[in-house]
Amino acid sequence: MTAAPRTATALALVLTLGACADGLDLDLRGKIGSRFDTSDAARQAVADRPDPDDRGIISYPNYQVAVARRGDTVTSLANRIGLSPGELARYNGVQVDDPLRRGEIIALPRRVAEPSPATGAPTTGPIRPAAEVDVATLAGNALDNAPDTSQRRSASQPQPQTGEEPVRHQVTRGETAFTIARLYGVTPRSLAQWNGLDSDYTLREGQFLLIPVVQDSGESATEAVTDPGDGSPTPPPPSASRPLPQETPPAANTPAPSAQDQATAPEPDPEEPVADIGQEAAEPARDAAMIKPVEGAIIRDYAKGRNEGIDISAPAGTPVKAAASGSVASVSTTAEGVKFLLIRHPGDLITVYTHLDNITVEKGDAVSRGQTLGKVRPGDPSFLHFEVRQGFESTDPMAYLR
Repeated sequence: MTAAPRTATALALVLTLGACADGLDLDLRGKIGSRFDTSDAARQAVADRPDPDDRGIISYPNYQVAVARRGDTVTSLANRIGLSPGELARYNGVQVDDPLRRGEIIALPRRVAEPSPATGAPTTGPIRPAAEVDVATLAGNALDNAPDTSQRRSASQPQPQTGEEPVRHQVTRGETAFTIARLYGVTPRSLAQWNGLDSDYTLREGQFLLIPVVQDSGESATEAVTDPGDGSPTPPPPSASRPLPQETPPAANTPAPSAQDQATAPEPDPEEPVADIGQEAAEPARDAAMIKPVEGAIIRDYAKGRNEGIDISAPAGTPVKAAASGSVASVSTTAEGVKFLLIRHPGDLITVYTHLDNITVEKGDAVSRGQTLGKVRPGDPSFLHFEVRQGFESTDPMAYLR
């Protein structure tokens, strides 16, 4: 008997014994044949499957699925979400009258109306990664602190669901929940929970499965792990990870400069003047990290928790420039009609521009320092709100403009 049949026979025996005994190792941590060892997957926690809306829809940027209810058939589910039963059945390889298990995932052949508060979802649109959602809401948070209180949004606005888009796998002939789980590095149990599989983990050819999203444990993927008895790896010395400082401090016995030396020393260059509130700001130093997006008086300065950026007075129609080179992360309009855009920069910096009109860039565009992004929108007064974020924490923009 070859190795492959022996392994398959051993696996079949374990599954058979599991039917009449407790403690079946569904994660196969017992290393029954190294090819079937999923102990690494067993140690990885997966995120919870997102909640569907009232229709049962879970929407992602690239596809949508429906979650069946107790007592559903393909026809009843199709009628609830507004699709043809025949179309939905053909796409999933089932019949229109086939019963569905509670929690079973059914793939949609085409998009239906997005989840929204009208369908029981907290917000409108597909589920996106938390970073994208946070970026898209930064400018809205800035508007909450803008001078025009009529444009402030409710503090009780519901938060959107966030998460990575799962891989959507279509079952082929001969595949099982165990082989698919091993393929993607997840446990069969989590695969069953995400897809509403029965206790036997039954699959059908042509069925669509959502692959659970593995959560980051925060541990280094390259951390050395040794077997018991082999000892622990020697940690690197501190000097390997903490290089010496670039600058060498002066020697302790360096004499202080004499009065004559001080008298003959050249005068230092005067510092560049900086902007005062309510006055025109001077040109930033040529080596400043950023340039002012518009020239004008700063009518409202930075105050963390009250104004997360600065408001720069400028006539309506004034061109708005990119403060630094980067890529456009978001271009959108609030429910109140206020346009905004966000630009990502090296070093995890984000600049936020609100109260714009005639935006000339799109999401994903690369922009250079000084490139025109749009124009200041009309207002009373007209101004540009400008923020600098380190990650998602606001910081005083003047520190980058001087």
